Parts: sequence; structure tokens; C-alpha cells
Amino acid sequence: MRTNHFATALLSSLLLGATAYAANVTGTVTNKTTGKASAGDLVELVDVQAGMSAVAKATTDSAGKYSLNEPGSGPYLIRATHQGAGYFIAAPQGSGPGDIGVYDSSPSASIAVEDQILDLEAPNASQLDVTEQWVVHNNSSPKVTKSGDNTFVFSLPQGAVIDMAETTRPSGLPTMAQPKPLGSSGHFAFSTPIEPDQGPEKMTVFQVHYHLPYTGKFTFKPTVLMPTSNLAVQMPKSMTFAAGSGASYQSIPQDPSIQTFLLKNPQPGGSFEFNVSGTGSMPREQQQAGAGQEAAQAGQQPAGGPGGGIGEPINQPDPLTKYKWWILGGLALVLAGAAAFLLRRPAAGPAGAVAGMAPASPYPPAAPAYPMHGGTPAAKNGALLAALKEELFSLESDKLCGTLSAAEYAEQKGALETVLKRALKKSS
Repeated sequence: MRTNHFATALLSSLLLGATAYAANVTGTVTNKTTGKASAGDLVELVDVQAGMSAVAKATTDSAGKYSLNEPGSGPYLIRATHQGAGYFIAAPQGSGPGDIGVYDSSPSASIAVEDQILDLEAPNASQLDVTEQWVVHNNSSPKVTKSGDNTFVFSLPQGAVIDMAETTRPSGLPTMAQPKPLGSSGHFAFSTPIEPDQGPEKMTVFQVHYHLPYTGKFTFKPTVLMPTSNLAVQMPKSMTFAAGSGASYQSIPQDPSIQTFLLKNPQPGGSFEFNVSGTGSMPREQQQAGAGQEAAQAGQQPAGGPGGGIGEPINQPDPLTKYKWWILGGLALVLAGAAAFLLRRPAAGPAGAVAGMAPASPYPPAAPAYPMHGGTPAAKNGALLAALKEELFSLESDKLCGTLSAAEYAEQKGALETVLKRALKKSS
């Protein structure tokens, strides 16, 4: 059967990786602020399956060059630290160069929020699940990275409990993060360095998944802490949206299975209140199909990430199409994180948690979005899960771009689900 062949291929790839020979990685670190080689920077080979531990270290020479020895097959990342900020690339395969670009750091680098997006769903009448996302630009000149303990500050509703948070850097690398609460005001802060944009659609994206107590209705009072181009709300058709007094949300023609409301140019201190009621879940499969159809009608593929402005809200193609892959990727991270947590079977957690936060994540702060694994049977299942997650990203991306038929998608997804169920069964 195809499923058995697929599972065998995945397991074989993991076993082959364990017997791979050590390799040497070389590269050059360049300071993109000055345009010169960056000497004296720490460069580390990071094992993403061992809690982001460094398994090899080097210091760049006067020409910015470094050399590291890989002790095994990885997967590895290379991290260069310059003026307190870390910059990641995937360790190159074969003899490819491991060149890294870094920037000088400044806590006062100017940033701007293009879009703040709230993705809402209420699977039942007692809990409201929210994914909130901020698309942030760093167009500083000269180009510098915004660094410090509180690089991005945001606010969540009272009673919100954070389930997971991640950031995606301009390079496209998603990283797990744990924002810290700032007092009791409902404000939180990320410490992830905000690098300069690397193109029109290559900026920094912060994303927080949280849940709220729910009685079938809830009043949101979004807080905008800096000038923002767009504030958008997405929710299932089965739920009801009502704008508060003074908030001029506009309904946007969107996928027929969801509804979207947009507020242009919200400014700090403004009133952006809205009310939601009812229950329902976001139809993710329909979202993907809708994005593919819109792309086909436009004669082009959907964009691979956010950016470039939401555009005019009335009588225009779906302005949030470019966000769907990004949101789906975040949802896939949630599923992968939950499954990895089950597979890892951690020891009993702390008796309590910080107010406003869920118990500590099994991931270290600012670690790339891969589960950590050791040498136990459960850890081996976790390694398989990591491979499954990569296949999931590829599968969803291929479907969204229209390169997979519905039948091919269903068949391959079924194979992934079968392997995942087996891994979960072995871990129980």
C-alpha cells in the first residue's frame, strides 16, 4: 500500500540520518549595516532536536570566515550572534556555503505595524480560541536590528491564557517564543530581535495563540500601541460580529465560508471595540480551496506570506488571501506542538503558572519550531513527528498553490494521518 511505503520511507530517512558521516560547514558572516565582513562573531551549530543546544562553536576571523564540524546528520541550524542578536540559517546540505548576514543592533530602531489580524473561533459555548498576528516592518536606514528585552509590546484581553507563541523572521524561519507579561496591565513583550525587512513580503511576523473564557458572547477592546495600517477580524460564518460605537469596521468579500471585517488606519488611543457571539470553527479546508480558486481566476499563484498592504476593502479580490498560508502554517505549528507535547511525556509540571500565561511550553524561548527529542522511544517518535510536520507544511503549501489535485491531497494526507496515529499509539 502507498501508506506503508510512505511510512517506510519516512522511517528509513530517519535511520539513514543517524548513520550519516560528519561534515564540515564553512561560511562567511557579513555585516549588512556596514557592508563589511563581521569579525569576532560567535557562530554555533545548533541541534534542533536537542533543545537548541550548541554542538560546535567557532569565532569569525578578520575576514568574517568560520568553520564548524557537524557531528551527525542533524537537522542543524547555524546561529551567528552579533551585538547580542542571533541570526539563523539552516545548515547547508553537502558542500554548500553557510553564509550569514547580520546587522548592527539598536534598541531604538524604528518599526511599524502594517497589519494586526485576529482569527477567532468558538468550538463550544465555554471557550473562545484566538490567533492574533502582527505584521511588523523594520525599514530603518541605515539598516539595523531592533534589539533589547522588549522589542515588541502588545496587549491581550483580560483573562487571556497564552497557549503558544511564535515569530517568523524576514528569512521565513519560524521560531517558538514565550512573551513575558509586563505587570498586570494585560501588556506582554517579545524579546525576539526585529531584523530589517529583506523585501516587500519579507518582514517579521509575531503570532500568539490564546484562549478566553466564553459564555456565548464576548466584547473585544483591541489595543493599538503604535500606528497600524489595518486591523482585521476573521471568524466563522456561524458567529455574529457587531462593531462597537465609533469603530468603523467594513465587511470584506471573502471566502464564502468565513467572514472578515477590516478597520483602516487605527491609531493609539482610539476605540476599536467589537462584539462576537455564537459558536463555530474556521473551515480551514475551504479556506485553502478558496485561495486556490482565487489564484486561478487571477492567473497567478497565491503569495507565500504576508505583506504589501491589505488594499481596498470594497469590490476587490480577497485582500487576506496572502495571509492564508501564513495562518495555516501557524495552525499546523499548534497541532505539531500539541502532538510533540504528548509524545514527549514530560514529567509533572509546576504547580502553578504565571498569571495570564499557560504552563511553560516544552520549547525553549526563541527556539525554532521543531520539537525537542532525546534518545528514548518517545523521543524517536518525536523525531518521526518532526518529519511528519515538514511533510505537512509541504503538502498544505502544494495544495494551496494548486499543484496537487483533490484526490492526491486526500491520499497523501491520509498517509500522514496513518503514520501519526501509529506514532501516538506507540507513545501511549
